Order: sequence, then structure tokens, then C-alpha cells
Amino acid sequence: MPDVASTDHPPHRPRREVDAVLFDFHGTLAQVEDPVTWVVAAARACGRELDRGQATVLADRLVTAGRAGGPLPHRVPPHLAEHWADRDLYAQSHRAAYTGLAATVSTDVEGLADALYERLLAPDGWLPYADTESTLRTLHEAGIKVAVVSNVGFDIRPLFDAWGLSPLIDAFALSYEVGRTKPDPAIFLRACGMVRADPERTLMVGDTPADAGAVAAGCAALVLPAAEPGRPNGLEATLALAGCSGA
Repeated sequence: MPDVASTDHPPHRPRREVDAVLFDFHGTLAQVEDPVTWVVAAARACGRELDRGQATVLADRLVTAGRAGGPLPHRVPPHLAEHWADRDLYAQSHRAAYTGLAATVSTDVEGLADALYERLLAPDGWLPYADTESTLRTLHEAGIKVAVVSNVGFDIRPLFDAWGLSPLIDAFALSYEVGRTKPDPAIFLRACGMVRADPERTLMVGDTPADAGAVAAGCAALVLPAAEPGRPNGLEATLALAGCSGA
């Protein structure tokens, strides 16, 4: 039976053969930039310079309202409920949901809601974890297929292009393209199909219970707590489970 693995691998337990590894994106391979940096950069794009005190107060309010890559919003206004429900299935709903939530925060910075969303689409708005590249490269060099499986409403491939990581990724299974969201087994099965891997020989790595939904698709799952931006995220545990020489 497939199972959820921990970072402590009992020595007596037989190692499961792994031909492919599926990775969640946000909280697993990369993290959004610090909220204050996010607000300062977006305001600057609108032609406004905010001091750190102003930006901190505004960032706190925006994160509470709901930031993509941040905690769930304190409240979703009724007029945004449909977009919120569909945010990971349709690009227009993703943008409408998050710009709409940002617009609930009063500010005198013209165009800030859209500028904040544009930061989400830009490579500078994210920080890959310190061990992301080395982990992906070790898997790639070992001949293990790699796919990114993400609940997301926009194309993250340009981010990987900008970071020089695209050659290390064999496929992207993105919810808004697949039409299914984690923990639905269908999205994991689609990813396995993309890399021509048997789910029984596939490991899913993520940071939430939704990622552990891969177990229902026949995969093993490793759930790691998300680290702070730019720090190592414990991804070496993936290499140990995959039996890579770099582990």
C-alpha cells in the first residue's frame, strides 16, 4: 500500500523503487517574497515610494485580506466567492480573486492591486529554496523523471525559465490546465502520465495534506513543512527516498 513517508526512514523497511518524483511548487520548491518587499516593489511600480513603516502596516492588512502564496483570507466578500472557489481552475478567476481581495484594503496608491498581482507572475516575486536546484539536478542526473504538480491559476513555467531550472523539469501538471486540483487523484495521475511513470513507482513531495492526496492515486508521499524564503527546505530527504547517490 502507498504511504506517507516521514523524513526518518526506518533501516529495516524495504526501499520503494522510484522512477519519478512529483513536486508541489509553492512551499516546496519556492516561496513568495517577504510581504513588505512585495508591497514596496508593487508601490514603486505604481510610481510611489513607501517607507518601511508605511509598507509594513499596509502589508499586514493585505496579507490578512488574502495574498496568493500567503495564509487563507480572513474573509472572502460575497462578490468574490465564485472567483475564490474557481481560483485554481481558471486564470481569470485567480486574478479576479486576488486583485479583488487586495482592493478591499484602502490605500492611496493608484493601481496597487494589479501591481501586487503582477509581482506574483514575476520571477523576482519568488525565492527558490536554497536546496531546490541541487535536489532537482541530482534527480535529473540520476535519470529520475521530475514533474511539478501545482494548484495554481497562472503559468509558472516562465519562473523556472528565469531561474535556469526548466531543463531539470520534465513536465508541469498545473491545476488550471488540467482542470483538477489537489487532492483529487486525477491531477497526480495526469502528472504520472506526462512522465510515463507508474504511480506505484512515483513519489510526491509537498507541504500540505492536499499533496498527500497522491496516496489515493497510488503514489508514495513525503510532506515537508515549508521553510522561510531562501532557506533550505529539507529536500535532501527526497534524494534519500529516491535512492540517489547524491543523498
